[in-house]
Amino acid sequence: MKILILEDEIYLAQKLSSRLFEEGHACEHFTSFGEVDKQKHYDTVLLSMNLHTTNCDDVIKHYKDSIVILFVTYISDATVGSPIKLGAKDYVQKPFMMDELIRKIHHYQVFNKMQKEICLYQKYFDTVFDGIECELDDHKLPVLVETNDQKYSDKLFFEIAKKSNLPIKIIPLSKVNIVQEIKELNKDTLYYMIDFHSLKKSLKDMLQKSLDGLNVVISSLDNEPDFIYDKIELKNSNQIIANDNIMTINEYVRLVVNTFQDKYPDTELSKKLGISRKSLWEKRKKLGVEKKK
Repeated sequence: MKILILEDEIYLAQKLSSRLFEEGHACEHFTSFGEVDKQKHYDTVLLSMNLHTTNCDDVIKHYKDSIVILFVTYISDATVGSPIKLGAKDYVQKPFMMDELIRKIHHYQVFNKMQKEICLYQKYFDTVFDGIECELDDHKLPVLVETNDQKYSDKLFFEIAKKSNLPIKIIPLSKVNIVQEIKELNKDTLYYMIDFHSLKKSLKDMLQKSLDGLNVVISSLDNEPDFIYDKIELKNSNQIIANDNIMTINEYVRLVVNTFQDKYPDTELSKKLGISRKSLWEKRKKLGVEKKK
């Protein structure tokens, strides 16, 4: 991390530079803001509020995207309150323990990294969930989401999570020990259980019996007629084949015909399906798929 030290106490600045170098940081020290190359970027700025040749407000404003930590000899609105309102992150009062300053620098370094990651994840989620409409009704938990597209269930869960103050835990049911997970369930956590469709009926029944009174959202790519709690159906009308779900031949024919009959004539549709036009007519009749005019 690149650190700028603005301090006119030379001994203190040298001590800071030496210790921060040991911590793996690169430091530059100046006694006045006028000596600093304004084009350079610094991750952290250590600013003494006692500099007589420097307007500290100008420093804080210039490095608004950096971690600015103040060195103060006394605490007042002028030395701490106003600078923090301008954008300074924190302060230490002289004389201070070096470990205290290192701890603050590390804390804000981790905080900034997390902020960037959160921003990145938010942009990713916005892209993935773009165009997915999910009305968040007041469904009582536990609730099962029947969907043909995992993203639809994911969006619903994250909308619920935003409104909850509970910690969350995501459980891929196809990859865990169900019996062990059941033992660890508690009422103070919001759970998201995916791959419910992958479980055997005996495990589905066992899991359901343990869910009463818990905050659980379950996702399944199949219809679950035996589920005993609330259910929500979220379908992607543009999904040709449901994720992780094997369709029967008749289901596939029905889906393809309903999806593409307004784009291709029956002659072309039958070729793409690998059947004769007569067979397509027979399947339409058998499956109850009316021809669009």
